[in-house]
Amino acid sequence: MKHFLGIGAIDDIHSWIREARDLKKDPAAFYDLGKNKTLGLLFFNNSLRTRMSTQKAAFNLGLNVLVMNVGQDGWSLEFEDNVIMNGESAEHIKEAAGVLGQYCDLIGVRAFAGLEDKEQDEKDRILNALATYCGVPVINMEGTLGHPLQALADAITIAEHKIVERPKVVLSWAPHPRALPHAVPHSFIRMTHQIDADLVITHPEGYELDPRVTQNTAIEYDQEKALEGADFVYVKNWSSYTQYGKILSQDSNWMMTREKLSAAYFMHCLPLRRNVVASGEVLEGNRSLVMQQANNRTYAVQLVLKKLLGS
Repeated sequence: MKHFLGIGAIDDIHSWIREARDLKKDPAAFYDLGKNKTLGLLFFNNSLRTRMSTQKAAFNLGLNVLVMNVGQDGWSLEFEDNVIMNGESAEHIKEAAGVLGQYCDLIGVRAFAGLEDKEQDEKDRILNALATYCGVPVINMEGTLGHPLQALADAITIAEHKIVERPKVVLSWAPHPRALPHAVPHSFIRMTHQIDADLVITHPEGYELDPRVTQNTAIEYDQEKALEGADFVYVKNWSSYTQYGKILSQDSNWMMTREKLSAAYFMHCLPLRRNVVASGEVLEGNRSLVMQQANNRTYAVQLVLKKLLGS
């Protein structure tokens, strides 16, 4: 594995889950693997779990860590070839990436979708440019197209808590006051296609996700019907994909409540707006797995780092 840019880098999700759970039992087992090596973390956007879990995972592997808030501290970057740089951009990505590759043995990148230009967002240009020009392995810490580290942590969490071989998993849209990207739901869908699960997606009409990702997944516009018999309910907001980046509904009836959840486990990647996306009762209930998901973020990224160091 040269880079970890998306779910497609996972060759066998079941073996990856087993290996991550083994790391969880003995996090320092491969401490010497990262000796005298450096992981650079580039944040173009805010982060809590991704930042902390990735640093913790790196320390478990003996890695040094350099962190830069590029969106605040870095030079504005140019991505186009053969451009006359007489505008706002101070540095070309080719030079920036090349320099970073000299300082770091691995690089993690977090750069969200802008949600204004679908064509530009789907190029995932920051992530792909760094992977092309830095000369070292690159890890996607949430790009414009996906959040594979979160999806891997979700897969680990489902494996740890499922009581039937093929659980029913529901991905449910929820209201939110801001337009949010599609990276998390898209990666969750791709991951769920790889594990033994029956996936149903439920959302108001107009919130259909990329059909190249959803493929033949069942889509149910009646949330109550979709939730029937669910073993896991993953709640997440996303803006419209067809009317790109638009908020078409803020219907509070889609908020997840304890009554709707019934006996299913509740999942969310966090952060979560209480009593908008889900009630506080759901978050604090004994069926909530949000803390377990957050904890598994460490072992998901630690596994990715271990595989990249080993290769």
